[in-house]
Amino acid sequence: MLRRIATAAVASAALFTLASCGTPTVSKEDLEQTVSDQLEAQVGQKPDKIDCPEDLTGKVGETMKCTLTAGSDELPVQVKVTGVDGTDVKFSAEVLAK
Repeated sequence: MLRRIATAAVASAALFTLASCGTPTVSKEDLEQTVSDQLEAQVGQKPDKIDCPEDLTGKVGETMKCTLTAGSDELPVQVKVTGVDGTDVKFSAEVLAK
């Protein structure tokens, strides 16, 4: 499974979010769930865990490194905001090589 996950790039996802001070954010929990769901859809298996350090700020170009756990292995996942429309935050996520 790790090999399949390591070569997967998560398709863009969009989440409706809460706006704080005019800037929408995707909660840590929603981000982790969405990345996990998208990976499962691509490779046919859900990762054991996706862990992101904090909420994702909805600013185009904003990036965050999350961690994917599959068995005893951990891989970095790069999340990047690709678009914002009101409270709709679109982002992509890519599993990076160790």
